[in-house]
Amino acid sequence: MPTWLGIDIGGSSVKVAVVRSAYRKLTLVGLATADVTASGGVVPATRDAVTKAVSGEKQGPDAVATAVDGSRAAIHRLALPSTAQKQLAEVLAYELEAQVPFDLDGAVFDWRPLERTNLEGQIALIAAVARVEDVRARIDIVREAIGQEPERVGVGALTLAALVPYIAGFEDGAPVAIVDLGSKASEVLILERAEAVFARTLSTGTESLPATASRLARDIRVSFAAHRAQGGEAPNRVYLCGGGAFVSGAESFLSAELEIPVQLIPVPALDTSALAPSTVTELPRYAKAVALALSLAGRGSGMNLRRGPLAFERGFSWVRERIPLLAGLAAVILVSFVFSGWARLHSVHKEREALEGALGTVTKEVLGKETSSAQEAQDILSKAVGLADEDPLPHADAFDVMVRLSQAVPMSMVHDVEELEMQRAHVVVRGVVGSIPDAQSIASTLSDQPCLSDVKIKNTTQAVGSDRQKYVMELDVKCPEDVKSPPKKKGESSTSTGTASVGSK
Repeated sequence: MPTWLGIDIGGSSVKVAVVRSAYRKLTLVGLATADVTASGGVVPATRDAVTKAVSGEKQGPDAVATAVDGSRAAIHRLALPSTAQKQLAEVLAYELEAQVPFDLDGAVFDWRPLERTNLEGQIALIAAVARVEDVRARIDIVREAIGQEPERVGVGALTLAALVPYIAGFEDGAPVAIVDLGSKASEVLILERAEAVFARTLSTGTESLPATASRLARDIRVSFAAHRAQGGEAPNRVYLCGGGAFVSGAESFLSAELEIPVQLIPVPALDTSALAPSTVTELPRYAKAVALALSLAGRGSGMNLRRGPLAFERGFSWVRERIPLLAGLAAVILVSFVFSGWARLHSVHKEREALEGALGTVTKEVLGKETSSAQEAQDILSKAVGLADEDPLPHADAFDVMVRLSQAVPMSMVHDVEELEMQRAHVVVRGVVGSIPDAQSIASTLSDQPCLSDVKIKNTTQAVGSDRQKYVMELDVKCPEDVKSPPKKKGESSTSTGTASVGSK
């Protein structure tokens, strides 16, 4: 069961979520948070907070995901000609270079096509760009804190898109917004047709509330207006997450300011039985950490900036850590193979014993001698019945009689066959001829034919209303080839030979 760890590194706290995958089920097994203290510098304080937040996880994760701040990346929605499909990476790099405020040679970027956006003859996509040094710094913090590099590095609010497949209501196609309220900064993500189409980081958080409440609401409205300016739809609902989502009156205040319904983000459809009920109610606070862990499942649509020079590679240490597991799996496979082979051989052996027993019973009843060998039974059977490769069909049949009869009738004679019946080797012919001598002539001709014998005219009568004669002729069909010679008695051949030898002297 793989275990995924999502690490949400914020300006004032670090939140982690642990998700474990089982058969057709994802289980949220742990949530933790740690404050980032300003003593000793920002980077050491963040690293210590990550270490503290992950310290409660006893089992090492199989994969780790984190994200860079949205303020350290540039997010753009682009439309490219469909002819650039095969060279999308090169064309996209050229387009982004003109829009980002830093050199693209020292940056990494990722993109996702917007499949449900209808643009005739164009490809709509959203891209995120960040400096290599910023992404590497985030990777170093995680590696130094837990001794393991993150496999994925997301970008700001776009990481929240990984929650879409697990929250009911997001896939109905309606445009919605997710606002992650942090203490020092906030992030806005807009979904259309269950796709992340717009993301922005706001410099206003909940740290100075209620003095900055109006400014926060204004920044969110400006973000919605910027999305509409790009041709997007205004969201009809806002979901809150992050630590600021639990500020008293946040939902009602923002709902009044934005004039649309505002509520806490729903709990993802995960197994939360391993968490305390009080912790489950705090899930919106850890939404981004949970989304990062779920992005490792491969169903999310978030970005991954571990590309190019930062591409993630599993080293030998990763394989070495899993040698016991791999050895166990190999042993199980080997044992299963041996057992399967033994079971098959045992089954074949039992089946052979049953067949040999049945053969012995049949040979004893039929041949009078019991044997379990198929070859021996075949030899006994051949000797018992004297099998010979003889043709069982006779050399002459009713069709041959009809042919011979037609040949025996001269062309000048009018002859009709009323019936020709053949039973075994005896044939009865009922015909009509002009006179009795004609019938006798036909019988005489058939008597000279091979395989036909005892040809006789049994009866003649005058046809009614005619001067023609009806006749009944019988004959036997027996060819010399059909007559089998009687079997020779034992010793007869040798005796005959001996007698012939004596007479010749």
